[in-house]
Amino acid sequence: MILTGRSLTKTYGHLRALQQVNISCAPGKIYGLLGANGAGKTTLFRILLGLIRPDQGEVMINSDRLKPLGGIIEKPAAYEYLSAQQNLRLFSKIQQAPADDTTIAERLVAVGLSPERRDPVRNFSLGMKQRLGIAIALLNDPECLVLDEPFSGLDPIGIASLRTLIQELATEKGLSILVSSHIVDELAKVCDELIVLKQGEIVNQGATQEIISACTESYIIAGPEITRADLWDKVDVKILRQSVQVFVGVEEIGKIISALANKGIQITSCTPEISMPLLFDQIRK
Repeated sequence: MILTGRSLTKTYGHLRALQQVNISCAPGKIYGLLGANGAGKTTLFRILLGLIRPDQGEVMINSDRLKPLGGIIEKPAAYEYLSAQQNLRLFSKIQQAPADDTTIAERLVAVGLSPERRDPVRNFSLGMKQRLGIAIALLNDPECLVLDEPFSGLDPIGIASLRTLIQELATEKGLSILVSSHIVDELAKVCDELIVLKQGEIVNQGATQEIISACTESYIIAGPEITRADLWDKVDVKILRQSVQVFVGVEEIGKIISALANKGIQITSCTPEISMPLLFDQIRK
């Protein structure tokens, strides 16, 4: 493991922000930290990055690199009046990383930004600022990347683009990536493992698909003729407009999809409806 936190506890006055949190991150894996606002996600990230100290517990980093961890906490750190190139050059000098033109251009291309763009960062979209923030976090070639709510405020195109970048960094660069969000669907699409935080305590943790399956009580199946299928009198179902909500478990949904396909009924999507009480209230560590 590159990054390990053991029994991490943090209190602000009478508020227990974290309580006996254990976390570990391996190379090439993406970990999703899921929790509502105020659950303790940012506090945990600040502790892991060494910005604040825990009251109890310890953080261990298994790396011999100068800067083993890189991260974005709350929002990308960039000077709005400077260009992307100027920002990278400035932060490179601060971190004693290479700051020549070729290296700076390579850093921008690596996160999907054009090295030809010279206008101030204040003109960038939020998604572009997130990419620039990741480029800054990667300047010293860290082995672990920590991203605090990177999807917040992005439009669907920006979310999909950033999700692809995160997956490429883990798969192609072998980075260990820890991503926080309060959006279950986005973490489910990108993460190998989920860590569910509630009021500073981990209440659910494990392989993403195992948790999603265990916490799914129904599926939304969509298609142009889906509501006219003659299967729905045999299962617990709610007919919607151009979709149906089928109240079955993971064992049965495959059989229903196969039956629809055999009848020639087009299916455009099948989306699990995750039970929030099961996800957040049932302790499964």
